[in-house]
Amino acid sequence: MDQAQNDLLTQVGPGTPGGEMLRRYWTPAALSEELPIGGAPLPIRLLGEDLVLFRDDQGQPGLLGLHCAHRGADLSYGRTEDGGLRCLYHGWLYDRQGRCLEQPGEPAGSSFHEKIRQRAYPCHETAGVIFTYMGPPEIPLFPNYALFRVPPEQQWVHKHYHECSYLQGDEGNIDSVHVSILHAFLPGGRYARGPNPQGGSGDGVARGARAVYSTVPKCEFTHFGVRIYQMNDSDAPYVQTKNFVMPWTCAVGGGPSGTGDGYLMNWHIPIDDTHHWRYSMSFKLSGPIDPKHVIARESVTDEHYRFFRKRENRYLQDREEMKTDTFAGFGPVFVTGDHFATETAGAIQDRTQEHLAPSDAGLVAVRQALRGAIKDVQAGRDPPNVIRTPEQQERLLDITVARFGLPSVAAWDDFPPKVSQSEA
Repeated sequence: MDQAQNDLLTQVGPGTPGGEMLRRYWTPAALSEELPIGGAPLPIRLLGEDLVLFRDDQGQPGLLGLHCAHRGADLSYGRTEDGGLRCLYHGWLYDRQGRCLEQPGEPAGSSFHEKIRQRAYPCHETAGVIFTYMGPPEIPLFPNYALFRVPPEQQWVHKHYHECSYLQGDEGNIDSVHVSILHAFLPGGRYARGPNPQGGSGDGVARGARAVYSTVPKCEFTHFGVRIYQMNDSDAPYVQTKNFVMPWTCAVGGGPSGTGDGYLMNWHIPIDDTHHWRYSMSFKLSGPIDPKHVIARESVTDEHYRFFRKRENRYLQDREEMKTDTFAGFGPVFVTGDHFATETAGAIQDRTQEHLAPSDAGLVAVRQALRGAIKDVQAGRDPPNVIRTPEQQERLLDITVARFGLPSVAAWDDFPPKVSQSEA
């Protein structure tokens, strides 16, 4: 990658090519628990824009520009009343659509308020998450992924703060080899036996530093993004699938649902170019999610969704633990190791200095997909996975995370389906 290509994929603000592409999709804005009914408005920063999230008298979420259109006061200090959000400075009142309903202090009968529109974005709330759409007026359908089709007790959501570009988080999910290295539990250690603390499949457990992937991934470009097939060449070889779901989501195994009984979707949502939230959303098809897995996953963050292990304290790496229990010394919950790996590459990784290996074919395919989506938007077309029809909604069920047994390592050469030809 040259610097211009790196900038293209990591700049997310208004008017940037990447930012305009990302704004074609529904975007997680906050967890529902951050905005309780009757609670204070919530200031947020999303895709480089300063915004305020609030609930109106009916409990419906609205998202407005943070600064009042009158004199620029911060609306997150405002009052939620009379059908909207009222600025404390001069009392201007805005509804969820950004219409100015009242302007106390103006002459009786004045219609000036009708000329004022506060920046406003539509919201959709489901599965404990408030989503917003920040793009052009033709609003797409909300994508009805499998995780949104199960009862609440079969869903789990949480979020984690990262001080780095969103793309680093996405690429970490696509990287397969790191699972058996960074997340390895050492043989005989306290985490090597019994249930995986992640509630996942156990990949990488008790394997030390020996990677189990030794073939180039096969990448298939799909209507939703990229499907990646990776072979595990252990004594009982198998193929594991994972998916990059445009434009910032990865559907992978693990999480409280395990593998084969639902899957985990990690949404890496830009705050700005150099910070992002990872929204982890998991679902289980067969029944309620076990609370012990939820507790383990959420134990790594404080009440503000910030990691206890962070760069300032060197991620609390435990060198004694590295001798007997884990390869990396970051404890048994995988997301803490991911936090280390993505942040320490820099606020925006300098990809002009990287040396991709054949095992990184999935990353190459994802970057191709993102560049192609940017070109689509520049040409006036919808990028992949913008949902316009019920038929497109149903095709989202094509997103699956599965494992296929192989009779032998040699069978990998003929493993179906036939994948797309690409640089990957």
